[in-house]
Amino acid sequence: MPVFWFALIPIEDIPIAKSVFIFFLIHVLIYPASNGYNSYFDKDEGSIGGLKTPPKVNRHLFPMVVTFDIIAIVCAFLLSIHFGWMCVIYIAVSKAYSWDKIRLKRLPILSTLVVTFFQGFFMFYTVQVGLGFYNWDNVNLFFAVASSLFLLGSYPLTQVYQHDEDSERGDLTVSLMLGIKGTFIFSSIAFLLGTLLLGYSFVQQGNVKDFYLFLLLGGPILGYFSYWFRLIVKDENKADFEHSMKMNIISSICLSAAFICIMIF
Repeated sequence: MPVFWFALIPIEDIPIAKSVFIFFLIHVLIYPASNGYNSYFDKDEGSIGGLKTPPKVNRHLFPMVVTFDIIAIVCAFLLSIHFGWMCVIYIAVSKAYSWDKIRLKRLPILSTLVVTFFQGFFMFYTVQVGLGFYNWDNVNLFFAVASSLFLLGSYPLTQVYQHDEDSERGDLTVSLMLGIKGTFIFSSIAFLLGTLLLGYSFVQQGNVKDFYLFLLLGGPILGYFSYWFRLIVKDENKADFEHSMKMNIISSICLSAAFICIMIF
């Protein structure tokens, strides 16, 4: 969700109806369908996403995923040909991540690059294209890259509590490859790079106050990340579902709040 709000910042006259429509397609149809497809092939028994005890996968899940995808694609093409094709590409890539014939999830570096590029950079431009905003200048490009860097920081943190289950399935995630402490160090570097690039972009625009606002509202992310990392140093068992979800919720809320406030002011 933060990427959606981030993509609206450069747009001066935001078409409200189109924005609501695109928000609905992405967050109510496309993303849930991707998560459902992933669960269908993983047959998750441990905690996943926002569910500590997910229900067992049944025969109704796959038809629901297909239905969501079809509705999303049809609606996307009704809005714009370019937006429609970008949604098709995103949906196809999200399926390749989990589909047992390809399963990018087995390849830690490639899967991480694919997820962070398409959920960050690519989705940033997808939202803007859906709104009829075509801007390829440096600042907008830096914003898109920063969105992927923030995803690169948060994505491995969602994997730290799944090491055992991923190992049993034969999936080598980037977090499993880095180890728990290595994951935190990697994420902190990605967050730092994203913040520096964002700050540089705001300075280039002469919007230093916007960057200060981002740092202020993003403060709780750094605070909880530091707190969780201290717990991990003492006891790696603290890399559990509860702490991971709290980190995810705090970062999503704070980043969304920051981008919404910057967009408004």
